[in-house]
Amino acid sequence: MLSVVDAVRADIVQGVLQPGTRITEAALAERYGVSRVPVREALRGLEAEGFVESRPNVGSRVAEIPFDEADDLFAVREALEISTARRAAGRARARFSGEDDETAGGGSSDADDDWRRVRRSLEQLLDEGDAAVDAGDLDRLVDLNERFHIGIAELSRSSTLATLLRQLSRKIEWLYALDEFSRGKRLWPDHRVILAAIDAGDADRAAELMGRHVRESRVGYLGRSAPAEVVEQLRAAPVPSAGGTA
Repeated sequence: MLSVVDAVRADIVQGVLQPGTRITEAALAERYGVSRVPVREALRGLEAEGFVESRPNVGSRVAEIPFDEADDLFAVREALEISTARRAAGRARARFSGEDDETAGGGSSDADDDWRRVRRSLEQLLDEGDAAVDAGDLDRLVDLNERFHIGIAELSRSSTLATLLRQLSRKIEWLYALDEFSRGKRLWPDHRVILAAIDAGDADRAAELMGRHVRESRVGYLGRSAPAEVVEQLRAAPVPSAGGTA
C-alpha cells in the first residue's frame, strides 16, 4: 500500500492533480482515507521536492514546472543517460570478450548474475511496453519508460549515475504526463535499438542512440511553447558523446 506522500505524488505525476490545482488537507484526507496529520506531513515533503507550493493564508497548490527548469532537467538527463548507455555497452563488451574490465565487475559470478537479472527484466519491460503501445495504455507506458532507463543505469553498474537518474526520474515522469504521453508512444521503439547496441558492446552507438532518444524527448517538450527556430537548433545540435566513460 502506498504511503500518503507516495499516493499524492503519484496523482500529481500521473496528471490526476493538474499543475495549479488548489489542494487542501481536508480534501486529500478524504480522498486517501486518512487523518489530516499524514496529509500535512506529505505536503511538506512534496513541497521540498518541488511538487507542491504552499503560501501562508493562501494554502497549497500543485506546482508548475517553469519552462527553463524543465529544459534544464532534460539537459541533465541527456548527459546522464549518454554516460549510462556507454558504460553499460562497455560492460557488455568486457563481459562477453573476457576482458578484465573493472566496469564489468571483473568477470565475477555475482556480476554475471546481476547482469542476467537486469537484462531479463529489461526484455520483459520491452515486451510489456510493446503491448501497452498496441493497447493504447499510455499511462502504463510512462512507468515502463522510467523503469527501462533506470534498468540501463543498473546495467552500467555505476551507483552514482543510477542514484542521480532516480532523483531526476519523478520530475521527468511528470513532464511526460503533462505532455499527454505522446512522445512516450512515439519513441518507445527506440528502446530495443538502444538495448541491441548495448548488447553488441558498441559503446559509441549506444551513447549516440541514447543521446538522440533523450534529445527527441527534450525537443518534443520544447515544441509545446518555444519558437520553432529554437526547437530546430536543438534538434540539429550534435549530441555529446560522453566519451571515455566506458
